[in-house]
Amino acid sequence: MQYPFPMHAAALRLELRIPEVRSLKAKRAVLRPVLHRLRARELSIAEVDHQDDWQRATVGIAIVAAQRGRLDELVNGVQRMMLDDPTVEMIEMGVSYLEVS
Repeated sequence: MQYPFPMHAAALRLELRIPEVRSLKAKRAVLRPVLHRLRARELSIAEVDHQDDWQRATVGIAIVAAQRGRLDELVNGVQRMMLDDPTVEMIEMGVSYLEVS
């Protein structure tokens, strides 16, 4: 099926370590502002794994854009944001792309 407008999408999986926490409450206090900053970029975000681990978090992010260049900018922006954040350590970032034309 041919769509009238191209759509580019990416699903990101961020594996994070939160080294300075000693409880789930402390983990949430660190993770909440990180997720808030990502949501401010109008991204869809959810913690998808390690909810009961103190120092680990897996975050899923969905990104949709009309142009591939804009999608790449958003993906790179998320990566830079996570690498620059002193409260979390990004262990791994996986990206899966979907393009519908």
